[in-house]
Amino acid sequence: MRERRIEVDWIALTLDDPEREEEKDDGTIHYVRSIKDRDGRYLRVLVNPHTKPRKVITAFFDRSLGRKT
Repeated sequence: MRERRIEVDWIALTLDDPEREEEKDDGTIHYVRSIKDRDGRYLRVLVNPHTKPRKVITAFFDRSLGRKT
């Protein structure tokens, strides 16, 4: 997170109030939300929902989605 300059609060916001959720064939769920503090770039948070508590696998700004204006 430090290397990618991702704040913990942004991950929490994305998980609590995503703009989009995507269930993938590998069983993960991808939560996506634009982050205003990063010029509207989209943060993608990958979660393994089969663990208790659910486990965040990774988080990154998804360049393929561009920016929300």
